Amino acid sequence: MEAPLYALIIAGGVGARFWPRSRKAQPKQCMSLDGGPTLIQRTLSRLEPLIPAERVFVVTAQDMAPLIREQLPQLPADQVLVEPMGRNTAAAVGWGTLEIARRAKGQDPIIAVLPADHLIQDTAELRSLLADCAQAAEQTHSLITLGIQPTRPETGFGYLELGPLVGDFGEHRFHVVERFVEKPKLDRAQQYLAGGRHLWNAGMFVFTAEVCRDAFRTHLPSTWGWMETLRHSPERLEEIYPQLEKVSFDVGIMERAANVLTVPASMGWSDLGSWEAVAEHLPEQPGGVGVGDIVAVDAQNNVVHAPGKTVALLGVNGLVVVDTGDALLVCPKDQAQRVRELHAALLEQGKEGLL
Repeated sequence: MEAPLYALIIAGGVGARFWPRSRKAQPKQCMSLDGGPTLIQRTLSRLEPLIPAERVFVVTAQDMAPLIREQLPQLPADQVLVEPMGRNTAAAVGWGTLEIARRAKGQDPIIAVLPADHLIQDTAELRSLLADCAQAAEQTHSLITLGIQPTRPETGFGYLELGPLVGDFGEHRFHVVERFVEKPKLDRAQQYLAGGRHLWNAGMFVFTAEVCRDAFRTHLPSTWGWMETLRHSPERLEEIYPQLEKVSFDVGIMERAANVLTVPASMGWSDLGSWEAVAEHLPEQPGGVGVGDIVAVDAQNNVVHAPGKTVALLGVNGLVVVDTGDALLVCPKDQAQRVRELHAALLEQGKEGLL
């Protein structure tokens, strides 16, 4: 690998499924699960020494930028890219790629796009994967997406269907992505797990800046036209950014592109995307798992997050209980993916201060 490897961390979301703990003022990526470093701090630190801080960029929202800069003091201020408004991840990735390429001084940099709020336990394996993905991206001129070996019939994730084997790069084996599959129903997810031809779509990508530009030109030409204008006139960011199409990078680019490869990964990954997912990483407590002083009688399989409070569970099974002082969430664990729906309900009731 001759071209430099950069990281683009996407940190603009509010973690709606992690409400009420995650808010605009304290988004999920800026929280700690165990009292140690926050999720975004862990995301940055696990990249070293493969990608040093001087080659890491973060895209975030205006109201989150001060907190991101406070939590990542090792990043120069101009490496925190602040969106004038949210336009979903295609705009964030496209703009981030544009900025990295502009500062790479004529080189065609390789860029790893990473979410800010995921948990990865095997950090050495992540770095090994990223190094091999960079080699594959540079040599095959493909868009690379990391696929996670499924461990359960998960209905909350999208999937990648494995196509033909391309070959080995470094220590890892790469396949063509036959197709992207939307979140399946349980019976289909069980088939995917048993069949061994599907991986979870983790939302982590590696590509060269030139390949990314070509993909935007082909699949989101209007957005890339505006980005070309932005490349020549970066001072027009606030005028141009609202013109970018509001679509995810997955839907706008990856699902439409033909030159997509994946590598099966096992690195102790979790997207921590819901309270049910977070439960796998909380300490065991009476009546289930959680944080807080928990008293349980005839209660099982519950998730509690109420630091500094005593929570009494009586005769309940499979509940999520989250207390933040100004808000209390109670829902069945199997409905945890729907917590984001409460955002719309709170807005309708004029309770934006709780978001």
